Amino acid sequence: MLKSLSIQNYALIDSLEINFNRGFSVITGETGAGKSIILGALSLILGQRAESKFIKQNEQKCSIEGIFDISQYDLKKIFEDRDWEYHPEECIIRREIWSSGKSRSFVNDSPVYLADLKELGERLIDIHSQHQSLSLNDDFYQLNVVDVLAKSKKEKKVFLDSYTVHNKIKKELSDAQEEYKRNIESESFIKFQIEALDAANLVAEEQKQLEIELETITHSEDIKSALFSVYNTLSGDENSVIYALGDVVEKLRNIENVYPKVSELIDRANSARIDLKDIALESDNYFESIDFDPKRQQLVEDRLSLIYSLQKKHSVSTIDELIAIRINLNSELNNITSLDEKIKELESKLKVSYADMTQKADILTEKRKAITNDIEKELKDRLRYLGINNAQFKCNITRKNLPDATGQDNISFLFSANKNVELQPVSQIASGGEISRLMLCLKAMMAGATALPTIIFDEIDTGTSGEIADKIGNIMREMGSNMQVIAISHLPQIAAKGYGHYIVYKEDTDQATTTYMRKLTEVERVSEIARMLSGAETTEQAIENARVMLAQ
Repeated sequence: MLKSLSIQNYALIDSLEINFNRGFSVITGETGAGKSIILGALSLILGQRAESKFIKQNEQKCSIEGIFDISQYDLKKIFEDRDWEYHPEECIIRREIWSSGKSRSFVNDSPVYLADLKELGERLIDIHSQHQSLSLNDDFYQLNVVDVLAKSKKEKKVFLDSYTVHNKIKKELSDAQEEYKRNIESESFIKFQIEALDAANLVAEEQKQLEIELETITHSEDIKSALFSVYNTLSGDENSVIYALGDVVEKLRNIENVYPKVSELIDRANSARIDLKDIALESDNYFESIDFDPKRQQLVEDRLSLIYSLQKKHSVSTIDELIAIRINLNSELNNITSLDEKIKELESKLKVSYADMTQKADILTEKRKAITNDIEKELKDRLRYLGINNAQFKCNITRKNLPDATGQDNISFLFSANKNVELQPVSQIASGGEISRLMLCLKAMMAGATALPTIIFDEIDTGTSGEIADKIGNIMREMGSNMQVIAISHLPQIAAKGYGHYIVYKEDTDQATTTYMRKLTEVERVSEIARMLSGAETTEQAIENARVMLAQ
């Protein structure tokens, strides 16, 4: 419920602080006093789009703040999903609008998006006018009315869970079928790629070895020449390095007896001579092993050309990457086969989930059908109470071609206000006043079945008077026993029914016109209702009538 409303610098309002009661309250005031201004300010904290024209003249900013008691509403998930600070008892909504056009919204001091604010606002307050009565023509609204009165929340959730599972499987099947279709179209190309890679018979490290071998073959003459030169330099004749080292060893040994320190040099020279002999021998062996083979060169070049071609085709640079591609292609090919089995499995699951979903939908349908007679009877009784004596009403339920998130039912409210007139959809036959009374009756019935948000009736009583207005007031008062109801009205019969009575009025000064709102005392209520009864001049008879109405 709305506990309090604070408005600063909005339209004709300088500053306004007003507290609201539980139950049924009324707001009255002369035409043009500013009742719509109060409602407009409230709409802003419920998510309506803001404009700088809302700001009071010569001010930079306006702000509206509402404090709500949310203890009766299950709103925790909305707060948690949006990471808002959550207090189970109270919620504070604030809206700031700047002359620059900038607007900011806060829930419990957390900045919020306007769309989120609007969603929260719909859970807190239902502003209802003759224009909003047109929602009665909406099929989804009619379905919601039946569900509230049928108390089918549990059945709806069970069905929705089953519907969600079915749709998930349906999507998985559709995705698998699309993937299978795409794969079938590319299967031959995948096979072609695999065959090309298989024919290459790739071996890890092969590329590096082949590239080394090709370098050797290509430069075989240079290599042989260098090796031959090395061999001759080391051991070719008496001028070779090895022969010279032998002479060095011999000369060192001749002085070893007289100069023992050279023993170490002899050992090192001998070691070097042995190493050089090995180098010479290996050089000779390499020389003999290397031979220019044009056929082998062609084979190596062809092999490398194949490898390079495959790497370019697959945009890689190593054989390891080609081998990995071969493995992945094989997996893709296997998936085409396995997808066929997956599709069959999903088709089977879809049949089971559809059967489960329709079974849950049937239960929901029965729950809805079970309440329709009671809805029809109670609504006709309430309409007769409001002066539509020959009202006919039927809650028509038909089956949809395919279930959706709301179930498998189409619900249509059929109505006639007169005898022997065929029932037709509400939108086609009911007048504005009849729709308003229909909506009021339905709201009253729903208020007894569930915790509804605060309802503000904005002159929904337009076009009624006398006994009917008195009865509309009784219905609103009855609704107020289960929820917070606020009625903006010009009718004294309704104003007298409120537990709380607020007045909206204007005061003119030389500088400006300002709108105010305050709660009336019991004495002031008598004067206000007398004014509403008598018009321009308040008579003693009107005052007495007002006292009688309030006493009732």
